[in-house]
Amino acid sequence: MKKLILMFTLLLGVTMLFAQQQPKPYNENQDARADLKKAIAQAQKENKHVLIQMGGNWCPWCMKFHAMVTSLPKLDSIMKANYVYLLINVPKEKEKRDYSLFQEFEYPNRFGYPVFVILNGSGKRLNTIDSDGFEYRNPKIIGYDTLKVERFLKMWTVKAVDPKSYPKK
Repeated sequence: MKKLILMFTLLLGVTMLFAQQQPKPYNENQDARADLKKAIAQAQKENKHVLIQMGGNWCPWCMKFHAMVTSLPKLDSIMKANYVYLLINVPKEKEKRDYSLFQEFEYPNRFGYPVFVILNGSGKRLNTIDSDGFEYRNPKIIGYDTLKVERFLKMWTVKAVDPKSYPKK
């Protein structure tokens, strides 16, 4: 019995330690509009787009996407070279959400979370997309398909949407 209690206590302690060490990439006290303004200014200065990921630390799919694009070298390098990556915190409690911000971006919240909004360096919305299209088609494989995410990131770079980058006939 003592061994069982000791094992349970140890397991509980490790679980609590692990839960405390989980990174929380979304700033729950964020001034989203100020952060957005800074991101747009940085994107304009660096000739990049702003990739907004709306979601929260409460959203497992949001956490998975953020972990994937920041930990896989290929995706991380595409992100850093082409985007100012901004996480906008959406509180779990619906009454605490900034619906006027959603309105400004034509209600991306209708897709669920995470949802992505791409802005150019002037702050003009270029695209809004939910994350469903990045998931594996096989329901037995849970997660995001890195090739789909890579393709998406490459399709919305400054160069990719610049008409001058395409040959004229």
